[in-house]
Amino acid sequence: MQKFLRLLKILRVSVRYGLDEIAISGLKKPRIAKLIDTVIFWRDLSAPRGVRLRMALEELGPIFVKFGQVLSTRSDLIPADLVIELSRLQDRVPPFDSDLAVAQIQKSLGAHPDQLFATFERTPVASASIAQVHFATLKDGRQVAVKVLRPGMKKSIDEDVALMHIAAEWIGNVWADSKRLKPKEVVAEFDKYLHDELDLMREAANASQLRRNFADSQLLLVPEMHWDYCSPSVIVMERMHGIPVSQIDRLAAAGVDLKKLSSDGVEIFFTQVFRDGFFHADMHPGNILVSIEPETFGRYIALDFGIVGTLTDYDKDYLSQNFLAFFRRDYKRVAEAHIESGWAPKETRVDELESAVRACCEPIFDRPLKDISFGQILLRLFQTSRRFNVEVQPQLVLLQKTLLNIEGLGRQLDPDLDLWKTAKPYLENWMGEQVGWKGFLQRLKAEAPRYAHIFPQLPRLAHQALERHAERPNDNTELIKVLINEQQRTNRLLSLVIYFAGAFALGVAGFNLYQRFHHLL
Repeated sequence: MQKFLRLLKILRVSVRYGLDEIAISGLKKPRIAKLIDTVIFWRDLSAPRGVRLRMALEELGPIFVKFGQVLSTRSDLIPADLVIELSRLQDRVPPFDSDLAVAQIQKSLGAHPDQLFATFERTPVASASIAQVHFATLKDGRQVAVKVLRPGMKKSIDEDVALMHIAAEWIGNVWADSKRLKPKEVVAEFDKYLHDELDLMREAANASQLRRNFADSQLLLVPEMHWDYCSPSVIVMERMHGIPVSQIDRLAAAGVDLKKLSSDGVEIFFTQVFRDGFFHADMHPGNILVSIEPETFGRYIALDFGIVGTLTDYDKDYLSQNFLAFFRRDYKRVAEAHIESGWAPKETRVDELESAVRACCEPIFDRPLKDISFGQILLRLFQTSRRFNVEVQPQLVLLQKTLLNIEGLGRQLDPDLDLWKTAKPYLENWMGEQVGWKGFLQRLKAEAPRYAHIFPQLPRLAHQALERHAERPNDNTELIKVLINEQQRTNRLLSLVIYFAGAFALGVAGFNLYQRFHHLL
């Protein structure tokens, strides 16, 4: 019954804000769309469709707000006007009762907060759709932040996401553009994303990894997790003190160099992406503070690690080549890289893709950040990608979202920041380390233990492979026998070399030992 009532509310809100009008515009049968539009004639649909969609999701509640936030990252799938409006969605969720938070802590950690902490502030300092945060003090005097999962979230998420799956199935059957938009895959991705966020231990582990990556950094601080007080529904971390990065006037009054802060943010982003392949993917201003403590003055403080992105070595190499090609305005190389990687079909003409990329990117160069929008550039690139049937890789969606966050942050701190000029030297240095002798030696050092294990076995493994092949009747039996004989001779020679090398090493060691004793005598 409850699910039925929830479905009725969703339908009522959808009709009120004209979401059906957005959906039926893409129906496979235009006559049905026209009929529905004629029957429901009494609504005021004068507001832009993006605004109406945002308002509907906000009325439907936090889970739908989060869904809209996820959709706002899929500019490869969603029209530009909808993406821009969905990106304005905010989690404005009232805090839940403090007694419920206390009960959750007691259930998860096995003791009442009064027993666990020296002090515990019952009034939350922050509240979002998934969890809320309380300040506390440990018995040893350390100040901490306690993040508590909102009770009943799993049941609520399961019910709403189940309805989303039904809607996605329907859209997939009746919408003309469903093959490209992939509604079922998008909802499945959102389902996984939400259930991952319900496990706060995953967030704690993300924070621990990022803290380890920046342990020696002078740019970024990450709170320490207190693992003895962590569980899937409650985590306790070091309390961080700083000024929210969005409060520009307070930062300037405290003496923080805003221009340096903006360039530091770019360096932190590219360090996470290209050095570590592990990046904070929710870097909006609400999750970033700036330290004004004397010993850490001017450093960024990262918070909320529920969403992180990861990249493979192949992804990093491909991205760096594309970024550098963009910086150098080598659009032909960008087009070639897309085709070589399989992102674009093999039959794609390089010159046509090159021309389209040039039209998207050329306007942004040699201009300050205040005069351009990377969000708009990305949207144009994705529109171009659709024209050439380029598939945007799922692992890069969060990277795109984070780059948009960086753009917004840069606009706040230093409108004159040129992101490209700031990032180019860092990327060129990183590429030099990867493809030069330094990178070669680092990779050789990393693989040395594996080589040391495999190399002594190679003669024996090769001999066994040749013997097995010789047992099979074929036209090359005589040749195989010759190869086996040569392999046996090589093995004997190798054993002899190892024997003499060992004897020589023992002789040198014995001679050195003799000289030491002789000197003492």
